[in-house]
Amino acid sequence: MKTKNIPPDIKSKSINDAKLEILDILDRLEKENVDLQASRNDYQRLLKLNNYVDDLFKEKIKKIRFIGKKK
Repeated sequence: MKTKNIPPDIKSKSINDAKLEILDILDRLEKENVDLQASRNDYQRLLKLNNYVDDLFKEKIKKIRFIGKKK
């Protein structure tokens, strides 16, 4: 999933906010839940959040490498 496919409400989150939402979704998914559609939606949201956090870490790694090359 590319960054452009991530919804704006996710893009506006900080890493900590995304982490908290991920933990909340994981708690809901781990509970015995019969609502399959809600679980599916939660899982899709979880994947989008995960991709967003992954992109943020990649950006930070690029910045760190750039700073390292300058020195």
